[in-house]
Amino acid sequence: MSVPQMLRKVPLFSQLSDEDIARLAEVARERTYPKNAVIVFEDDPGDALYLVMRGQVKVVLIGEDGREVILSVLKEGDCFGEMALIDDQPRSAHVIAMEDADVLVLRREDFQRKLVELPGIALALLRTLSRRLREADEKIGGLVLLDVSGRVAQLLLKLADENDGVTITRKITHHTIAQMVGSSRETVSRTIRELSEKGLIEVSRRAIAIKDRRSLEALCGR
Repeated sequence: MSVPQMLRKVPLFSQLSDEDIARLAEVARERTYPKNAVIVFEDDPGDALYLVMRGQVKVVLIGEDGREVILSVLKEGDCFGEMALIDDQPRSAHVIAMEDADVLVLRREDFQRKLVELPGIALALLRTLSRRLREADEKIGGLVLLDVSGRVAQLLLKLADENDGVTITRKITHHTIAQMVGSSRETVSRTIRELSEKGLIEVSRRAIAIKDRRSLEALCGR
């Protein structure tokens, strides 16, 4: 897939014309990272925007004891690093490849110049930042107000809504879910088993299906 084709798949640039996409592709650089490679470190200079073209990456905070808290898991078409391009502050978290990943990199100088030249990017960027803020509010609220079952239900609904609202096809382990909801893998495994036994979800080797959305929504206070 060519760089312009890859850029077209990114929601941040989906409304741009073919001509504008071509101009943006001229300054984008491709990079490949193997599984478990650190793409950016917390406190690194925020000098570039990254676009995930293939694979999954996780945005994490790592404690002094080595414990990870996953803030988000990004897939193909997602971007990260946009905040640092706006406020010129260092990176606020580590970003690590969960599997072999291809990314496109736009340097701060190039991206800021394109913001001036292509107003459509600025509006899409505002939408992206607004969505991230809403997701952060929801995550904080869940950690404060919900038990583990509610937090797991909230996450499963979010992952399903990324697809068709019913099926979760994204590759995500119980360990990763535990790091995302602030719990242990054992507790998450038990919770998912209980949700399955109650008929709220159906778990197979390749996917998780939402079977009783209303009950899951009740668990997370929707």
